[in-house]
Amino acid sequence: MKAPRITLDQWKILQAVIDHGGYAQAAQALHCSQSSISYNIARLQEQLAVPLLRIEGRKAVLTPIGEVLLRRSRQLTADASQLEVLAQQMQEGWEAEVRLVVDVAYPSQNIVQALQAFKPLSQGCRVLLREEVLSGTEELLQDNAADIAISALNITGYLPIELGSITFIAVAHHQHPLHQLEHQLSANDLSAYMQVVIRDSGERQPRDIGWLGAEQRWTVASLATSAEFIRAGLGFAWLPEHVVADDLAIGLLKKLPLQTGSIRHQPFYLYSQKDRPLGKAAKTLMDCIQANALPRLACSPS
Repeated sequence: MKAPRITLDQWKILQAVIDHGGYAQAAQALHCSQSSISYNIARLQEQLAVPLLRIEGRKAVLTPIGEVLLRRSRQLTADASQLEVLAQQMQEGWEAEVRLVVDVAYPSQNIVQALQAFKPLSQGCRVLLREEVLSGTEELLQDNAADIAISALNITGYLPIELGSITFIAVAHHQHPLHQLEHQLSANDLSAYMQVVIRDSGERQPRDIGWLGAEQRWTVASLATSAEFIRAGLGFAWLPEHVVADDLAIGLLKKLPLQTGSIRHQPFYLYSQKDRPLGKAAKTLMDCIQANALPRLACSPS
């Protein structure tokens, strides 16, 4: 790649001439001589071989080409300044990126609220967000591929921070045959019908949490797909209340009348990487996640 001939200082001089209304004003703002301003502008136009300014009376005015290049130069100098700030922040322990992995069952609304709170505090730090299912979250944390994790699992060797609980409800379409049995349902009743389960995204020890052991099951990759299957009457499933609340309210889905376990309260936990100390950005993001955690839910009858 050819090295640029124009320096950042030359672009800043052009910006000063326009922002302050002329060569003399730019010289005063930059604490240099007017002859230095004139020389650098002339040199800039010579190196680019295009006219950037024209003089109208006593005022320097941008040419159409100059307007385009000035806009691009502002982004260039801003990026350079941000790069210097980033280097200083990293020197002070403020990392450039935080890797956050979240179990897909955790409400996205709570994550959005946490990131909204983090953004004005982030100092330009990027957040790399991944969604996983069950042990997929655990494996990324253990493999040092995540700095922070939100999981429903008790991960061995890591200290959990409680984030509250999510209510899972056993549901099916309101016309599903299970609703026609007219008695409280047992595990044997459920085993005769299709259960929709979400595939564990982990590779080492995937779990079948929630599966009743029946041969009739469809395995899907996401909560959204599972919910669509249930809305279409293709089976039954335990789904988070925040996912099916509207469907229950309008009667499209109905809670299954189980003898026990129709409602499950699943706690979620916040974990951090233990193999190395967290930087300031990761700690700040953890604070934001805790401040926007789940409510402490009272137990509801099954």
